[in-house]
Amino acid sequence: MSEENIVLNVDSLGKQYRLGLIGTGTLSHDLNRWWYKIRGKKDPYLKIGETNDRASKGASNYVWALNDISFDVKQGEVLGIIGKNGAGKSTLLKILSKVTSPTKGKIQAKGRIASLLEVGTGFHPELTGKENIFLNGAILGMTKSEINEKLDEIIEFSGCQRYIDTPVKRYSSGMKVRLAFAVAAHLEPEILIVDEVLAVGDVEFQKKAIGKMQDISKGEGRTILFVSHDMNAIKNLCTRVIILQNGEVSFNGDKDIAIDTYINSNLQQESNTKELKKGNFDIKAFHMSTEKGIIEAFKPITFTITLHFIHDIPLDLELSLYAKDQFGRVISVMSTWLNSNNLKPKDNTIDVSCELSHGFSFIEGNYSFDLKVKGSEEAFFEDIYTMEQFNSPTTHYKRKVRSDYHGITYTPNKWEIIKQ
Repeated sequence: MSEENIVLNVDSLGKQYRLGLIGTGTLSHDLNRWWYKIRGKKDPYLKIGETNDRASKGASNYVWALNDISFDVKQGEVLGIIGKNGAGKSTLLKILSKVTSPTKGKIQAKGRIASLLEVGTGFHPELTGKENIFLNGAILGMTKSEINEKLDEIIEFSGCQRYIDTPVKRYSSGMKVRLAFAVAAHLEPEILIVDEVLAVGDVEFQKKAIGKMQDISKGEGRTILFVSHDMNAIKNLCTRVIILQNGEVSFNGDKDIAIDTYINSNLQQESNTKELKKGNFDIKAFHMSTEKGIIEAFKPITFTITLHFIHDIPLDLELSLYAKDQFGRVISVMSTWLNSNNLKPKDNTIDVSCELSHGFSFIEGNYSFDLKVKGSEEAFFEDIYTMEQFNSPTTHYKRKVRSDYHGITYTPNKWEIIKQ
């Protein structure tokens, strides 16, 4: 990567937070910290903090929300940033957008940065949509004539024409996102930063926004940093992906490898023999009749569920299994209700089996199952079982099969010329 093409350089970036109280505890310490800062020296009260693992209780009141983050982004690149909640994604974007300052490290950027971090950021609720376009544009460093030139295009893209002269306090959250994204995308920043806010918009707008970002990056050569939990959007839009884990970069590279790595790391943390309890239902065990969750296409599979009723035994019991792909989409349902086969348990603890005589025909990848139990009440157990399919018929294809292009299931087929 040549240095001429690099528009954003992040070097050893770190952000430390003190949990609980704000400041050092005394006015003299705060003044001393300020004095060190204006002279370009390190914070004298900087503590050795712990890794930012939100799920565990630590011994220190200091945590590194980000620690030693380094990466480069070149012109026209769409960089995806993924990770669990609390991994440091939004903190990174806020530092890049100059909403907050880093504790250590430095950032070098070429050109103007526009940010879309939270719904309605930079909007005044009492001003109309049109007035907020000018206000937001001015915040992004645009002149009035530049905004006027793009005004009609911004309003049309937002889809808020009817409400453009109405105060934004009467806008829905989705309408605010539409208008905010339209302003940020059309005012031609060299670097556009987009957080998860697009998820607030409807499906039609999400497709429209992703198409606009593709046009910005490919057609206009502008750079985009995109944070999302939607792996489909990451796959379709990004050219490279960074995974953040506990405030550190755990992966930086190819988007397909990154998505597989991220999904696999989440699956590995899930146990395939959970003991789950909701309402009247207690799932004691859930098993599949294959070794280590690896299945072979079209081979019979049997699921076994050990279910305990804490209170009353239901007169009619309905069980439903939902098979999901790596993106959380339901791709198959096995249900007693669909088969008109309600179960009538006689004891508080029962073993139930579900046999698939022809197995699955999934393309190679990661899959998980949800379980719904319904009696006098209803309970839904998410991701109760995870598995990987390696012995797919598509494994023997000469070309790599990808679920985003070739579908999720395999249909046996044969091609030949029947008439010359």
